[in-house]
Amino acid sequence: MTIDTLRHVPLFESLDDEAARKLCQLLESIDCKEKTCLFRAGDDGNAMYLIERGKVRISVQATDGHEMTLTELGRGDFFGEMALLDGQKRSADAIVSEDARLAVLSREHFLSFVHSSPNIALEMLTALANRLRNTDELLRRSATRNVNVEEAAQFTFADRAADMIAEFGGSWKFIIAAVLFFNVWVLINTLLLANNGFDPYPYLLLSTAINMIAVLQAPIILMSQNRQSHKDRLRAEIDYQINLRNELALNEIIERLKTLERDCLKLTSSKQPGDEK
Repeated sequence: MTIDTLRHVPLFESLDDEAARKLCQLLESIDCKEKTCLFRAGDDGNAMYLIERGKVRISVQATDGHEMTLTELGRGDFFGEMALLDGQKRSADAIVSEDARLAVLSREHFLSFVHSSPNIALEMLTALANRLRNTDELLRRSATRNVNVEEAAQFTFADRAADMIAEFGGSWKFIIAAVLFFNVWVLINTLLLANNGFDPYPYLLLSTAINMIAVLQAPIILMSQNRQSHKDRLRAEIDYQINLRNELALNEIIERLKTLERDCLKLTSSKQPGDEK
């Protein structure tokens, strides 16, 4: 990887020329074909990747078994950085979605580089926080869609009819239609049919029909509201689970940064005898 290419990586764009040259010497470039699997969730992680060209898709397996794409990365993006902080197992899959050229930075080289350029650790923390925020939003949208799909799959014809009636009954369309219907009813029985109206004043048949509609409409609206309340409870539970997961993820990032700090201190102490010579 050249210095100019390295400048396209936001994480390293603030490096001075000397630091950039040093980092380029630590990077190993590899070419990957489309559909190449770089790693899977659960694999050991000991390196991060920078994309010189091409695209890489980052995905995870959802709880229902289908693949969920978290993001698709292109030139200048990086991934696999979590492994550099503690060397633990991968948390997602990385698949090449377009022929790519990647630069690989091992954890050992990264630690030595952070020792000379400590601001990179702060930049990486910022990038991790941004990705966590984006992943949180993606999970919320996906969870909401899953709730709607699950509810829709369980709907019967009666449920759908009840929701349609409840939606119509709580709209201006219903009010306008009711006013027009009542006026037409009264006009027919007073002006058009005069004394031969089928429902003369005081319009007992109309009153009975209105009462029947009110009696039937009330429980239908309540049934629809109960289903909506159940859906809202599911969403609230999902939001709680996502927030809890994010809190755990943030704690994990903090612990990994502490691990990184300890490794840097060890690296510093190991270099001190040589420096004294």
